[in-house]
Amino acid sequence: MRTLTITLWVVLAISASLALPIKDAEQDAELIREKRSPGGWHSPPPPEGVWKKKLVWKEEWKQIWKTDKKLIWKTEWKKEKVPAWKTEKVQQWKEEQVPAWKVVQKPIWKEVQVPIWKEVQVPDWKKVWKPVWKEIQVPITKNIQVPEWKQSHVPAWVKEGVPGEKFLGKDEHGWEYTSHDLWRKKMIWKPVWKKVWKTVQKQEWVTEKKLEWKEEWKQIWRTEKKQAWVTEKKQEWIEEKVQVWKTVKKEVWVPVQKKIWIEKWKQIQVPVWKTIEVPAWKKVWKPVWEKVWVPIHHEHHEHHGWD
Repeated sequence: MRTLTITLWVVLAISASLALPIKDAEQDAELIREKRSPGGWHSPPPPEGVWKKKLVWKEEWKQIWKTDKKLIWKTEWKKEKVPAWKTEKVQQWKEEQVPAWKVVQKPIWKEVQVPIWKEVQVPDWKKVWKPVWKEIQVPITKNIQVPEWKQSHVPAWVKEGVPGEKFLGKDEHGWEYTSHDLWRKKMIWKPVWKKVWKTVQKQEWVTEKKLEWKEEWKQIWRTEKKQAWVTEKKQEWIEEKVQVWKTVKKEVWVPVQKKIWIEKWKQIQVPVWKTIEVPAWKKVWKPVWEKVWVPIHHEHHEHHGWD
């Protein structure tokens, strides 16, 4: 339909450019030629011409309908689970106290004397080396020498007696010579105690100061064991009946609340888009026929003797 309308407008435009005369225009032209001005023959005659129809395009606003989307709310039903409480009876065991008789062993205590070893503190003296600080400074680690006795063995010659007689030989007459109380040398290893100095590290508070050690006797307490007699109680057991309370379980039913989930329909509003027709204005061009005056121009041809 739109293609047919465009084709019609093109045909009308071509017709308007040709400006074809019609019958009404010719009659109007004859009337105008016969008409005279009020001034008579002194006024110049109007130009000779004819009325013709011309196709022109005029602007016009046309109401149209266009498609648009509108947000609306639609009612729907949704199934959901909601919590609910249900009362149920459950089985439980209840503890109760009931009296009962029980045979127990009752202790009887008897005093006896038993030996024990007792630790006692006895005074003693201990030789210690006490450091003397000239000034208190920052902590440093310092190597110090402490005396220590080290045992070593050195070789030594000693005289050792040889028991019994020893044959020394015969003289020229045949006499034998013997000797008594002979001695011989014997090498032994003799223990020797040598004083050495042992290097140990100790953390001190000094600042380029010398640490001096001072010999001092300090009283200490030494632990010794001493036998003593103490009174203890010896336990003897006798049977005796006593009343006690025994715990028994009794079955009971108690109501409890249990949480369950049930289905329920809920009304909700959901947004949806709806297609609607809304009015609008569109600018169009409409073909219109108008009357226009077209002057006639006569062409003068010069004849030069040719037909």
